[in-house]
Order: sequence, then structure tokens, then C-alpha cells
Amino acid sequence: MPLGLRSAIGSDVGRRRAANQDAGAISDRLLAIADGMGGHAHGEVASALTIAALADLDDRLPADLHDVDLPAVLAEGLAEAARRLDERADRESDLRGMGTTAIALLFDGTRLGVLHLGDSRIYLLRDGVLEQITKDHTVVQALVDEGRITPAEAATHPRRSVLLRALQAGHDPEPDLWVREALAGDRYLLCSDGVTAVLPDAAVREVLAGDPDPEVVVARLIALANEGGGPDNITCVVADVIDGPVPEQPRVLVGAAAPVPQPD
Repeated sequence: MPLGLRSAIGSDVGRRRAANQDAGAISDRLLAIADGMGGHAHGEVASALTIAALADLDDRLPADLHDVDLPAVLAEGLAEAARRLDERADRESDLRGMGTTAIALLFDGTRLGVLHLGDSRIYLLRDGVLEQITKDHTVVQALVDEGRITPAEAATHPRRSVLLRALQAGHDPEPDLWVREALAGDRYLLCSDGVTAVLPDAAVREVLAGDPDPEVVVARLIALANEGGGPDNITCVVADVIDGPVPEQPRVLVGAAAPVPQPD
């Protein structure tokens, strides 16, 4: 029996930021988040362009993805995002240097293609056990890998937000790309660091395991991140792999990627 995805997405500016530089999207088969780099010019432009490029790619793909090279497709989408960033930066000099993280899952009914670039994270909850399936592209993660600091020290390190890899105008992206088997009962969380900078893994696991409805879980994660001070924009996707078909999921765009409301 084919598997399906049931997902929900939410985004919030947080308590300390003037604008939301996160962007995200969900559809029947694509889940994606981009976190515009707040220390650079116009991170919201970079994140919105990235999500738009991935969504456009989703629209161009065939209905059946079983014979598709999922990592190659995701790499193509990120390359298109990089091209759009470069094009905008060439036209508008104040956008030079803009950048964003990017994470995505692309689902074909049995497999999940994974894209990761930066410090936005993807987690898997399986049989009650939480696993972070991405590894941050940050200075502090490199220090942890080298044994120079502990994970606990990394959480409060003054350079914890410094990225080693991101999608940035004028630079070729270097994403991590791979494929995972989709298993019924799995629950995935995609999130910007507005979630993980506030909530420890134990709290994330408790929330993910606490309700069967992805929308309830998304709302709870955002609320807890804000209760913890909301120091950054907060965006998350919760997606369940389930047996059988699911109701059609229309595309939802949030944060900097959300359509601008038109006046009546």
C-alpha cells in the first residue's frame, strides 16, 4: 500500500525581531524551510526566493516520482534558487551578500529525498525516539566534531550562530543531499533555529510525541519558543508518514514566502 504525508506548517516573527526572515512551504510531497540570515542584507528576500524556486520545481515535476533521482532534483531546485539570488543581487546592489539556510524533504510515496544547508534542522521521531538527522553547518558543530568543545558548550558558545555553509548570493551552494526510506508511523520535524535555540531536544521530543495532530504540534512548538523568549523568527513543519492515501494538501506558504494580502 502506498504511503502518504499529512503535514502542517507555521511561522511566527517571535518576540524580538522586527520582521520575519523565515520562509516555508508544504504540499503533498514537498516540505521546505529557509531561514534568511539576519546578519546580512535582506535575509527575507533570500529565503522567499529560495522557497519560491523549490515550489516552482515541485510544480514542474511529474506526478509519479518513483523513477526520479530525488537528491538530484533537490540539488536542481537549490541551484535555481542560487541563480535567482545572484540575478536579484546583480540588479539591486543592496542585496549583495544576502543569504539563507535551506532544508527540504521531497516524498515519492516510498522514499524521502533530503536537502540540508545551514543550521535549520530536520528531526525524526520513530517509536518514541527522537533523532536529529541533519548536522549543523556551523563553527560550533565543527568544534564539537573535532572534540574541542562539548555539545553542552556549543549551546552557549558565542559563535554558535556562525555558519560555515549557506545559500548566499555570489557563492555556489554546497548542500548535503541523500535519500531515506519512508516508514509509516514516522514523524518528521523541520524547523528554523528559532525553535532549537530555545527548546532542548527533550522538550521537542515531548511535544512531538504529545498529540497526533500535526497542526496542534506546530502551534505548541511556536508557543513554547515564544514563551522561552522568542529571540528569533520561528518556523516549523510537522509531517507524519501514514498508510494509504491522504486528503489532498494544497500548497501553504508562510513567513517571507507568504502571499501579500491584497486590499479589498
